[in-house]
Amino acid sequence: MGLILLEALGALLLLVLIVWWTMFSGRKKGELPQANPADHEQKK
Repeated sequence: MGLILLEALGALLLLVLIVWWTMFSGRKKGELPQANPADHEQKK
């Protein structure tokens, strides 16, 4: 039973690492900068 729980925990950790890697890889500060709605209105 303990081995099954350990394997499930490992799979969950792997899933979290894959999701984190795909969300934040290649970005310098993690999140994309927010667009300013006022700038968008001026371009029209």
